[in-house]
Amino acid sequence: MKTINLLNYAHDNWVGASGGLAEVHSAVTGDVVALTGSDGLDFKAMLDHARNVGSPALRKMTFHERAWMLKDLANAIMARKEELYELNYATGATRTDGWIDIEGGAGTLFSFSSKGRRELPNQRILIDGQMEPLSKTGSFVGQHVWTSLQGVAVHINAFNFPVWGMLEKLGPTLLAGVPAIVKPASASGYLAEHAVRIMIEANVLPAGALQLIMGGVGDLLDHLTLQDVVSFTGSAQTAMKLQSHPVIARESVRFIAERDSLNASILGPDAGPGTPEFDLFIKEVAREMTVKAGQKCTAIRRAMAPAAHLDAVQEALSARLAKAVIGDPRQEGVTMGALASQAQLKSVREAVATLAKSARIVSGDPETSPVSGNGAFMSPILLRSDDPWGSAAIHDVEAFGPVSTIMPYRDLDDAIALANRGMGSLALSLFTFDQKVAEEFVLGAGAFHGRMVILDRTSARESTGHGSPLPVLVHGGPGRAGGGEEMGGVRGVTHYMQRTALQGSPTVLSSIVKQWLPGAPKPEGEIHPFRKRISELEVGYTFATESRTVSLEDIEIFAHFTGDTFYAHMDEEAAKANPIFDGRVAHGYLILSFAAGLFVDPAPGPVLANTGLENLRFQTPLYPGDSMRVTLTVKSKSVRNEEMGEVRWAVYVYNQKDEVVASYDLLTMNVP
Repeated sequence: MKTINLLNYAHDNWVGASGGLAEVHSAVTGDVVALTGSDGLDFKAMLDHARNVGSPALRKMTFHERAWMLKDLANAIMARKEELYELNYATGATRTDGWIDIEGGAGTLFSFSSKGRRELPNQRILIDGQMEPLSKTGSFVGQHVWTSLQGVAVHINAFNFPVWGMLEKLGPTLLAGVPAIVKPASASGYLAEHAVRIMIEANVLPAGALQLIMGGVGDLLDHLTLQDVVSFTGSAQTAMKLQSHPVIARESVRFIAERDSLNASILGPDAGPGTPEFDLFIKEVAREMTVKAGQKCTAIRRAMAPAAHLDAVQEALSARLAKAVIGDPRQEGVTMGALASQAQLKSVREAVATLAKSARIVSGDPETSPVSGNGAFMSPILLRSDDPWGSAAIHDVEAFGPVSTIMPYRDLDDAIALANRGMGSLALSLFTFDQKVAEEFVLGAGAFHGRMVILDRTSARESTGHGSPLPVLVHGGPGRAGGGEEMGGVRGVTHYMQRTALQGSPTVLSSIVKQWLPGAPKPEGEIHPFRKRISELEVGYTFATESRTVSLEDIEIFAHFTGDTFYAHMDEEAAKANPIFDGRVAHGYLILSFAAGLFVDPAPGPVLANTGLENLRFQTPLYPGDSMRVTLTVKSKSVRNEEMGEVRWAVYVYNQKDEVVASYDLLTMNVP
């Protein structure tokens, strides 16, 4: 591999360092593969460029426009993924490891793009929860909203996943409308730099939306403000140093950390040798030790089993680890590559030496390289502690490599306490076929772990396993793990937004949030709204139907036709005995059906399909002889693509006394 002179991307230009270049070595051969540095960059100017150019450009875009941008970026990564795989090998990662990083990173962008288009409005403000009435007449109300921060997201990433680790932060950041300055770790920064090149060359990012620092961050943190976010992945020591920076403290800069984690995996008391759960446990622990050479923030560091089964666990796990084929990740058949660097190898060996003072090594040799040459290779190291409460190190020291410690527990309460002794983790897995065990474990350990995976014979085939963070689920953990959260679908987007409580009249707030709120004007027109395209519909536009009387015969026909002969609809005496009703009542679904019959315009037109009902409430019983009428109001609208979009209608059903019988949101797909 030819030595690459890595460049920074600042002010929408590729810029080389003025000096102070550091060598980056191949994890496999030890050869110099890149030169990297950031000397000469004006970090304050980079922040100003992001705030003054990137931020306004992104905030002018709607959530959907940003979501389409993410899809374009993901497609660009996938189209040129082989370029990234070629660089990937020098990090010590196999093709399979690279798939998690490269295609997993693109997949995360795809996921956030899809989430953005399906769950967020085609607007720039995101509503948070329902409107809150604040006055007797409804003229003064409250509504929580999210708006984009007007600063910069500084992403400081780890060496183990240079592509995924960057994109899992970048996806929600850009979707929120916030520009980013990315600082990858030096050991694998050449892979991150090339991924940034691919995204820049896709020519879909606004100016100032993305910048890249390929060395130290200098005085960058000195110029942060209350509108900025720092998102960090790495060691607890570095995280604490960053978090205690005086400017971050003074300005209350948002700080998201994902750091050291002594993740645990527990073999349930019911999962002895010979059970599917035992085999799954052995397979998963071994996989987490060898994938990416154990260099995963979610890897299993502590494996716990009932004391009676610990010998069997040691034997089975040692045998499985012995099958690992360690070597040059380019070579066919190799299942485990090298650690990221000689520095990382040294760090892991030192951690193993500390662990070995209170636990014994039962498989592997940390000091002898399994591969000749200058590569950072290490065999999987399995330690055993027979007294897990007598050793603090096994719960406090993380060897960030192919290292795990097995230990016994006495009973379920002991297993829960041992799992929690790690003082906060990103991921925990439990292997049990006993539902009561699973319930007790979640109740006892849930507060200490960011994600919990309960695996058994029914879920294993389709499971993503212990160590796979998913874009739709939160990634983070309490305590030692950093106390932060990333991803989690829309939850991750709001980390880069400000929640604000708006107060005012329904009319004003409806205008701001681009959604009709109860109490806002409802202009009526002569044209049925189902005759209008989305572009022609005005938020608040309302159609009021004629009334229809519901007879006892209607109720009985509906009951026999549907098979719903519940006593409240068919037995007068029993219905009167019910404390809710005064006699026989109409079915809730009859009310919905008759409501549709009142407001639907049947002829072909801009309405393509009814896609669902939400927030349905039946509020007042409808008795035989009562009449019902409906108001249909355009609550919000969102164009999905050139062919269709979604309209949300506020539907209210009233009786002859103008009491609300039922209310719900109707969703339809319409022609734009």
